[in-house]
Amino acid sequence: MLEPLRRIVQAVNRAGSLEEALQIIVSGVKQAVGADVCSVYLTDDDSREHVLRATDGLESDAVGLVRLPLNRGLIGWVAERADIVNVDDADSHPCYLYVPDTGEASFHGFLGVPILQNRRVLGVLVLRQRQARCFDDDTVSFVITLAAQLAAAIALARSTGELAVVPQQPRLPNRFLAGLSASPGIGFGHAYVVYPTADLDAVPDKPVADPQAEAEAFVTAVADVARDIDAFATRIGSALRDEDRALFDAWRLMLESESLIDDTLARIRAGNWAQGALRATIAEHVAIFDQMDDLYLRERGSDVRDLGRQVLMRLQNRKATDNPYPERTILVGDEISAMQIAEVPRERLAGIVSTTGSGSSHMAILARGMGVPAAMGVAELPVSRIEGREMIVDGYRGRVYVSPSPSICAEYERLAKDDRDLSAELDALRGLPSQTTDGVRLPLFLNTGLVSEQRPLGIEESAGIGLYRTELPFLVRDRFPSENEQLRNYRAVLETFAPRPVTIRTLDIGGDKPLPYFPVQESNPFLGWRGIRITRDHPEIFITQVRAMLRAAVGLGNLRLLLPMVTTVEEVDDALLLIQRACDELADEGIDAAMPPVGVMIEVPAAVYQADAIARRVSFLSVGTNDLTQYLLAVDRNNAHVASLYDELHPAVLRALMTIVAGARLYGCEVSVCGEMAGDPLAAVLLLGIGVHNLSMSAGSLLRVKGVIRSMSRARSRELLRVALQCETGQAVRHLLTDALEEVGLGGLVRPGR
Repeated sequence: MLEPLRRIVQAVNRAGSLEEALQIIVSGVKQAVGADVCSVYLTDDDSREHVLRATDGLESDAVGLVRLPLNRGLIGWVAERADIVNVDDADSHPCYLYVPDTGEASFHGFLGVPILQNRRVLGVLVLRQRQARCFDDDTVSFVITLAAQLAAAIALARSTGELAVVPQQPRLPNRFLAGLSASPGIGFGHAYVVYPTADLDAVPDKPVADPQAEAEAFVTAVADVARDIDAFATRIGSALRDEDRALFDAWRLMLESESLIDDTLARIRAGNWAQGALRATIAEHVAIFDQMDDLYLRERGSDVRDLGRQVLMRLQNRKATDNPYPERTILVGDEISAMQIAEVPRERLAGIVSTTGSGSSHMAILARGMGVPAAMGVAELPVSRIEGREMIVDGYRGRVYVSPSPSICAEYERLAKDDRDLSAELDALRGLPSQTTDGVRLPLFLNTGLVSEQRPLGIEESAGIGLYRTELPFLVRDRFPSENEQLRNYRAVLETFAPRPVTIRTLDIGGDKPLPYFPVQESNPFLGWRGIRITRDHPEIFITQVRAMLRAAVGLGNLRLLLPMVTTVEEVDDALLLIQRACDELADEGIDAAMPPVGVMIEVPAAVYQADAIARRVSFLSVGTNDLTQYLLAVDRNNAHVASLYDELHPAVLRALMTIVAGARLYGCEVSVCGEMAGDPLAAVLLLGIGVHNLSMSAGSLLRVKGVIRSMSRARSRELLRVALQCETGQAVRHLLTDALEEVGLGGLVRPGR
């Protein structure tokens, strides 16, 4: 059956509508397997019915009219069990429900296969036979394969509203498309689809007669893009905080990095034209980022790719045109660049939706900084078919509604008003201490990792920096940055926040994040040579970085040094010896560098169960809940197949946190949480109860978490923790905490049903 299967699949892929795809399926399957009937029933959750949408063999007039109650009959039994039902005589089965309008009385054999997507039953594909017999295994396998093919077409039709157009009962769908929350808020507007204006992948290699002229054209194009970046920064700068405006500095540093420019010029001098040389260089740089396990750094590959497109557009003499943006624009695309966001007038930008990406992309960072609701990873969004469609973006839950019904619009209008009222309340918290109602202080720190942080960040709300990532300056060069180059970076950040503490993480690079000049090839980089493991094997890299940090802190005294990816106490001991060695070297050179507080990131399960031994050696522990959760649950949250299993409120994660804090308490060691869990208003309640000493998060989460802290007592948080530890699922914990926030009038910080 391989040939008919291939033929049907190709025909379904070419179908211009769901109705056409359904008819191809029922006719093709009936003919291929020799059945007497093939039908498709689609599940309508709103009316709680299974609707006959296509058939070859039953009465054609029944299509759209026959509606079977949910969980009734053999169709309902297949859907309820989400499993195959194959019986030789349907009439004699206890679940059989006779429907006179279909003309099915003369058929006996029955095969029902559920149409599934992400564990959700979308409908049932049915075969019937006049004679009493079960269908053979080959037929069953054939139909299962086609049911999976049909699921994609049905999901697409749901998202566009096409599925809602049912004969005799037209109505708009109440379906939403699920993605990842990138920026909180609710946005109403009309879809405006954006796409790359220059295709790097399509650029061929071409020999060039005048390399010097090509090189000059490339340098000019880079300068043009740099000016555009400055112009965008000036135009929307007033809508951003200083730390968000630093994004534009980050792009400039990427664009003008030595490796990107020098590698491209080298390829031009070798005889390739500027466009081909640019394509090869960008591909090389993006490949390095794409191999990285660290989500924040992997997202930087998108930034490099977009900068390459911008340069290519200048080389191709194309100019961005003025776009007729809707009054309320929902910017939609497969991969939206931050520069495309910057091109939309701020007063018209109501929301952002991307089919790819995550909350760590520069797009998401910029959206949060601008206060624009955004959802990413909305994989089912049919970008090419929704231009101009009305949309709602629920940035709290990463949900998107296309052509929403009046009832959905009314509900979200109400929620949006609540949102505006809550934002006004949160703004009133600026400058107030992060303190519970019973007087317990829980300082809130800032996570940051932008390439360029030489300018004032102006984060008055933060108590300092709880996590400063140092990887990007290493990644955008073609060699290790010198001690003095690193010194300048670290000094700028330390001076900006002095006397507030700044926690700088040592280089977290390795098999999953290879440097172009320090490649590492491994079969399993997730568990490979990385972080502190490289420190032990290459102390010269570590000592150079630590010397730069210690010199940068002279006269300021606000440096805290953090060690990543620690698994054993031997790693901690070795690192502490190297840090002391760096201190001694500087003292011998006449530099008055003090030994800073040293901490360890707890992100590996092994470290959880040696938290006490590690705490005995260091000044503080910093829990990286993103990686810790992924390792504990064995879930890659960026894998669509298992992302729903990723849950930072899972009881196992909560118990791991309890173990860490208990171990640290034995030695009076401070515990911080610096993962996304720290910026979650729900989780903040439990972290307060667990007894962590501070939280570190993105700037956009500071006021939201402060609102929770100032509305809750430590005693109440401990009561909620006791109940949460008795829950067996993360969902049960979430419901508990949502109710608790509702009680103190902060239910608007989260949305039920997350």
